[in-house]
Amino acid sequence: MEVYEEAIDYLQTYKVAGMDKVEPDLIEDVFAVENEDEFMSNRLQAPSTVLPEDGFISNTLPGDSIDLPDTPTDWAPDILLEKRLVVLRSILKSEQQYLSELETLLTPMKALKASAGTSQPVLNPQQVETVFFQVPELREMHRNFYDGLSERLEPLLSTEPEGGQRQATVQPPVGDLFLKMVSQLGVYRGFIDNYESAVEIVRTCTQADQRFRTLAESMMSNKGPDNCRTKYTLEALLYKPLDRVTKTTLVLHDLLKHTPEDHPDHPHLQEALRISSSFLAGVNEDSHCKRAVTLTKGIRRQLMRDGFVVDASECEPSLRHLFLYTDLLLCTKLKNGTPGKQTQYRFSWYLPLAGLRMNLGPVREQPADLQHRISATRGKMFQLREELKQEKGSKGLGARTLDRSRRKLQQCELWLLTHAPVLPLELHSPSGKSHTIFLSSLYELDEWREAIEKLKGENLETVPPDLLALTSSCVKLRMTQQPSLQSLLPDCKDRHLCGTLSIVVHSASGHQEPASLYIRLEVDGYQFFDNTAQTRPSLNTLTPQWDEEFSLLVDGAHCLRLLCVRQPDKREGIKGYRVLEKTTQELDPSLLLKRWKRVTMSMGQVEVSLSLKYCAHALEPPRAAPVQQPPVFAVPIGELAQHERVLVPHIVRSCSEEVERRGLDEVGIYRISGATSDIQIMKKAFDTNVRDAISRLRTVDVNTVSGTLKLYFRELPHSVIPSELFQSLADALEIPDLRSRLDTMLTILQSCPDVNRNTFLFLLHHLKRVAERQEINKMTLMNLATVFGPSMVRPPEVILGQCGPPVDISQEVVVQVQVLYFYLQCQNLPAPQTLAPLDTEEDTEVAL
Repeated sequence: MEVYEEAIDYLQTYKVAGMDKVEPDLIEDVFAVENEDEFMSNRLQAPSTVLPEDGFISNTLPGDSIDLPDTPTDWAPDILLEKRLVVLRSILKSEQQYLSELETLLTPMKALKASAGTSQPVLNPQQVETVFFQVPELREMHRNFYDGLSERLEPLLSTEPEGGQRQATVQPPVGDLFLKMVSQLGVYRGFIDNYESAVEIVRTCTQADQRFRTLAESMMSNKGPDNCRTKYTLEALLYKPLDRVTKTTLVLHDLLKHTPEDHPDHPHLQEALRISSSFLAGVNEDSHCKRAVTLTKGIRRQLMRDGFVVDASECEPSLRHLFLYTDLLLCTKLKNGTPGKQTQYRFSWYLPLAGLRMNLGPVREQPADLQHRISATRGKMFQLREELKQEKGSKGLGARTLDRSRRKLQQCELWLLTHAPVLPLELHSPSGKSHTIFLSSLYELDEWREAIEKLKGENLETVPPDLLALTSSCVKLRMTQQPSLQSLLPDCKDRHLCGTLSIVVHSASGHQEPASLYIRLEVDGYQFFDNTAQTRPSLNTLTPQWDEEFSLLVDGAHCLRLLCVRQPDKREGIKGYRVLEKTTQELDPSLLLKRWKRVTMSMGQVEVSLSLKYCAHALEPPRAAPVQQPPVFAVPIGELAQHERVLVPHIVRSCSEEVERRGLDEVGIYRISGATSDIQIMKKAFDTNVRDAISRLRTVDVNTVSGTLKLYFRELPHSVIPSELFQSLADALEIPDLRSRLDTMLTILQSCPDVNRNTFLFLLHHLKRVAERQEINKMTLMNLATVFGPSMVRPPEVILGQCGPPVDISQEVVVQVQVLYFYLQCQNLPAPQTLAPLDTEEDTEVAL
C-alpha cells in the first residue's frame, strides 16, 4: 500500500479531491468473472440448445465485479462538471511536468551514444541502450496524450466566462484520449522490467567514472514547478515513470468520480480505469512475480508472448489465455473467483518447447447448426451496433442504457471469438501429448508459430516448472489484458472504414525460387461479415499473377493484413503450408476514394501489387443464412464473368492452371477423362462454392480436373465463339492467301464480346503450353483441337419449322476442329486479359 499512499500525497499536492482512501478491491481484472467455466460453457452447451428470445446468454459480461467510484448524486450537474474541470486542469499541468522530466532524462542520451563509439566512452552502447530503454517511447506516448488533451481543453482554459462560471455544456469529451493512453501502458512493462538493470548501471558508473558522476548528479529540467529550473539526479529521473504508472490509476479514479453517468466520457473512463487497474495490479506486486527459474544454460525463464486463443482439447471450444515462456507453453483458464478478489488463473496444460512439433492443421468444418448460430449472432451484433449509434445521437438516454447495450454487444463478440475460429495450430510434444489451438486470423496464428519456432531453435532444456507458482504469476506477468473485442475500442468514425472495401490482388515479385503461392487478405473491425479473402494458388513461378477482385463489407476497419502463403504439392499434404511473408497496412479512409488506387506493398524481399477502392455507405444487416451462390455450370459465360467481376471465369483459370501444375506430363491429358462420378462431384462443388471447389482441385485426380473443364465448356448454353460467327469463320478458312486468312480470322475473333474473346484466348495459350509437351503427353495441337473444337465453335441452331439448306453434321465438325486448329497454330495471338481495366486515379501508384 506504500505506492498508493504516495500517490494520494501526489493528488493532495495538486488539490485533487475525492481520494481520501483507496480500496484494495479497486485492483480487479478487466475480465474477472464469478465462474468462468459456467460463463463460457453456457454459450453453446449442446446442438439442441437455442438462444433466448433476445439472443443472449444471461451471464453478465466479465468485469462487472470491479469496484468503480460512485458519482456524487447530491451535487448539481454544473458543480460536478466544474470540479471535473479542476481535475482535468491538474492532470494537464501534471502531464506537462512529467514531459519536462522525461525530456530532461533523455537530454544526455545522444551525447552518451556519440561517446560510445570513441576510444574513451563514458558508457558502452549496450549500457546506453539499457539506461534509456523505452524512455523515448514513453515520451512519445505522453506527448501525444498531452497534445490531444491540451487541444481539447484549450478553449476552456484560455478564457474565463462572465461571473467566473464555466458552462458545463461546452466541456469537450476527453475519455477517448485516456482510453487510448492506457491501452499503451504495455510500454511501461518493458521499462519496469528493465528498471533494476538501468539503476544498477547508473550506480556503478557513478562510482567508477567522474565524468558520468558529474552528468548523473546535476541534471537540470528546462521547466519545473512555477516555471523554475529544477535539479535532478539521473536515478531520481529514472524513478519518475514508476511513480507515474501508479498515479495514472488514481487520477482516472478521481476523474471518473466527478464525471456524470450520462456524460459521453463515462463509459470510456470506466474502461480506462479497468485497464489501468489491472495493469497496476501486476506492477504493485512485481517483486512477487519475478520467480524466474535458471535453466541449464544459465537463461532465466521469462514470458515472451501471451494472448487469447481457442483451445479444442475439451469437448467444446474454450477461450483460454496462452503464455509462451522461454522454454514452455502454458495454457490457463480463469479461476472461479468472488467479487472484490484478485483474478487468478487455473492451470489447464503445458508443453515443453524442446522437441515440440507444430502443424497448420486442416480448416475446421463447422456444423450446419453452428453456422446458423454464428449467422444469428452476427445479426444480433449488427442490430446492437446500430442501436448504440442511435442511442449516442439521442438526447435523454443515460449512460446505463448505453452501457447495457455495449455489454450485450461484448457478450456477442466474446461468443463469436470462441466459436467462429477455424484455423488450427497443432502442437505435438515428444512425450505424446498433443493440443490444438484455433484462431480466426492466419496472421496471428503465424506470429505464434514464429515465436515458438524462434525459441525452439535455441534448443533449451526444460526445467520442470512449479506449475502452481508459474500459473499464479500469470495475472501479474501478462501483457495482454483482455480478448480483442472491437466493442472495447473507442469509436472513431473519421478514422475507421464503414462500407465496401474493394481489393484487387494483381501480382507479386521478388521471390527467390518458383513456388505455388496465394495471397490471403484479413481486415479487422466488427465481424458482421466475412472479413477475409484469398486468391487461388498460382502456378510454380517467380512472378505469380492473380488479377482477382474481392469486395469486403467492413465496419470499424482500420488495418489490412496481407500474407503470402506457399501452397504445398500433393505429396507434402497439409504440412506443406507455410507463410512466406506477411505485412500490415493502416487503412485511412481519407486516402481511399471511390476510384481505384494502385499500391505496392513490401513484405521483406517480396512486393505485392494491389489496387484499393473504398466506398463509404450504410450497411445492410447480415443475412441470417449464407447467401446462395449462383451456379457456374450451364450459365451463359457473360453472366458468370459479370458475377465474378472478371473477364475469364474462375473455373477456367483454376482448372487450366491445375492441369499445367501437374498434368502436362500425363499421357492423354484432355483425351482421357476422369471418373464420371468424380467429375459430377466437382461440378456440384463449383455450383455450390467456387472457393472450396478450387481448393479441392488440388486433391483430385488430374484427369478429373481436365474432365471438369471440358464439361464446363460442353454445358455452356452458348458456345464461347458466338454461333452467328460460325459461317464467317467457315468462309474465312477458304481464303487461299494465308496472310489474308489470318487477318480475317483475327478480325472475327476481335468482334467477339470481351468475356468470350479473352476466355477463348486464355484457353488457346493454355492448350499451346500443353502441346509443347506432346512428346510426353501425346497431345498434339490437332488432338487438342479435336477435343475442344465442338464445344468452342458451334453452328447456329436450326429452328423447327424453318426452311434451310440441308445440314452436313460431319462437315460442321470439320469446321469446328479446323477453326480451333488454325487459331492454335497462330504465332502472334494477343495475350488475354483476365480482369477488366480499372478506373484508376492518375499517378496514384505508391509503395507501402
